Amino acid sequence: MPAQIIQSNETPFNTVAIDPVTLEVIENALRNARIEMDATLVRTAMSPGIREQGDAFPLIADSKGRMIVGQFGSYIGPFLDGFDGTVEEGDLIFLSDPYSVEGAISHSIDWLVLMPVFKDGRLLAYTSMFGHMSDIGGKVPGSMPIDATSIFQEGVRIPPIKIWKRGEYNEDLIKLVMHQTRTPDWCKADLNALIAACRVAARRVVELCDRFGEDVYASATDLLLDRNHRAMQTLIETSVSEEKVSFEDYICDDGMGYGPYKIRCTMWRENGRVILDFEGTDPQSKASINFLLNENMMKMFFGIYMIMVFDPQILFNDGFYDLIDVRIPEGSLLKPKFPAALSGRTHALGRLFDILGGLLGQKTPEFLNAAGFSSSPHLFYAGTDKNGKWFQLFQIGFGGIPGRPLGDGPDGHSLWPGFTNVPNEFLERYFPLRIERYETVSDSGGPGLHRGGNGINMVYRFLEPGVIAIHDDRWFVPPWGVNGGEPGARARKLLVKNDGTEIILGNKLEDYEVEAGDQLHFVTWGGGGWGDPLERDPELLAVELEKGLVTVQGALRYGVVLTDGAVDSSATDALRAKMRADRDGDLPTFNFGPDIETLRANCLAETGLPAPKQPQW
Repeated sequence: MPAQIIQSNETPFNTVAIDPVTLEVIENALRNARIEMDATLVRTAMSPGIREQGDAFPLIADSKGRMIVGQFGSYIGPFLDGFDGTVEEGDLIFLSDPYSVEGAISHSIDWLVLMPVFKDGRLLAYTSMFGHMSDIGGKVPGSMPIDATSIFQEGVRIPPIKIWKRGEYNEDLIKLVMHQTRTPDWCKADLNALIAACRVAARRVVELCDRFGEDVYASATDLLLDRNHRAMQTLIETSVSEEKVSFEDYICDDGMGYGPYKIRCTMWRENGRVILDFEGTDPQSKASINFLLNENMMKMFFGIYMIMVFDPQILFNDGFYDLIDVRIPEGSLLKPKFPAALSGRTHALGRLFDILGGLLGQKTPEFLNAAGFSSSPHLFYAGTDKNGKWFQLFQIGFGGIPGRPLGDGPDGHSLWPGFTNVPNEFLERYFPLRIERYETVSDSGGPGLHRGGNGINMVYRFLEPGVIAIHDDRWFVPPWGVNGGEPGARARKLLVKNDGTEIILGNKLEDYEVEAGDQLHFVTWGGGGWGDPLERDPELLAVELEKGLVTVQGALRYGVVLTDGAVDSSATDALRAKMRADRDGDLPTFNFGPDIETLRANCLAETGLPAPKQPQW
């Protein structure tokens, strides 16, 4: 049964007229409150994943649970529908189990807190935040076993429960939860940081109501939602056709020797609404690469993509949800059945953005982005140092952003724009390792009029024996180019032992033992290129050669001949003329590289790794 909202004052909000200046003030005050949530979090959290990289996402919603500002869209509606309890003043709800909230959070290591905001006995809003914990127990350090076959192997699962109930703190609950983790100090600090961020935002909402009045505040949030609805309705009508278009992309493997796994989506406009139908997506995996995709989250992904591509000035919120219908087959990779493992869902989550780009760009190729850094590569390193102290690192790697209509993809960046890298000085201070190289990988970005961003090579020297785990993708199926652009380079991982022996590692592995002195080359992939490489300014290639972004050999893929660092104009003109003459027809809208069977046949020779086997269901 749905949650019961307890209010001592049930007076409904009145709709009142609001002048544009007041609306602008309230909108930007809420934007700032969201930023203040992030600032509070990073100043209070302890784990590097949250404090240094910002792997946490805030939300401020109205009294009905609709997101006004935030990141992933509101999960409050599904929560309220499934929470068999009361929501009262002084409550603060804590949860981590994806299956208990229909995938509103998508793996158990994301801890979420939700705070109802009351004033004078009346519910005004909700504030919420979730963050990626360093460890929640389970079979491996970091609690994200890529080879898990059940969610029960992935650590403690927390159903929606009140950590604060009518202002009273449930200390025993926290003791119980922290007893499950290998890093209780970090997890407790990070949880308190999530709570502090929610309290800060709640205070700002109450202050806005004190300043303008509850009716003005409620009416303003309604207007912001309505404005977003109208803007998205226009974008849909002008950018989405009634004719069906389909697109598919792949997750390379599941870490257990099988792959690739297909994600397929068909999109069309019907009666003013967008339909996103994932029929044709592969069945769920036995491993943990499944992604329990909440329909509202997918709606927000679609909205964010539309807004950022077509009209970045729009404040995205939940106002457009009724304009989108998301259909996901039960038992598929994106709607696995309990108790399927979920901890490795990052790759499917990121791949959805490539798929959205492929869908939306077919009718408007001028807005099309290539495939890019659509994942968050993870490195885990854990063990006991010479002083008997436990250490445990979780770090997110960066790579090449795709070539875009307006320019090159950034080099060595994150899928999530708000993420930042962990400073090398921090890593070397708190973990027994040394960062020996942190550099762009020349030529790894796909050639194009606008080059795909380069991946990076981060070289770790381990100073203590321990175990590592790697979660990465795009090592088998390359990131594609568009409008004549070429695919980016694939990811690879290399371990160099103390005696000089080189071992090619898989891009998904668990509990791999390393010794003191071993060196890991963690190489991420590049973004696909955009547009005809032969149209790129040759002088730009000369600058990029100097900066180490391309090599002399790599410049030849653009038809540019560089001699002693300078452009050889006559040789370049001749080479480009020959390359154009050798082309067979028009340049393709999508350049996926070789087909899957060719990739399988060439996999060992090209990557040093055996090809993944076709999954069996």
